[in-house]
Amino acid sequence: MFAILETGGKQYRVSEGDVIKIEKVNETETVTFDKVLMVSDGDKISVGTPYLSSAKVVADIVGTGKGDKVLVFKMKPRKNYRKIRGHRQLYTEVKIKGIQAQ
Repeated sequence: MFAILETGGKQYRVSEGDVIKIEKVNETETVTFDKVLMVSDGDKISVGTPYLSSAKVVADIVGTGKGDKVLVFKMKPRKNYRKIRGHRQLYTEVKIKGIQAQ
């Protein structure tokens, strides 16, 4: 059984036991995702318009952290203008506990 859920403007294909990195969430221990786009249970597939109202994905928070550094470099040729900036995106690591589809 797997589900496709939406969080933080991105879509993830998850099944029970998967560990994924999502955008930072301020929840304490468990997270419930209500924006489920699709649920597949072997031969039966349920697709929402755009979301399934009866489906939920429950996950436990494993930890938080920072992603890899992304460098932004601006330059104007022949003007001696150079600017470099770095950014590390915060993420939350979650482990999928269960998929509830009725």
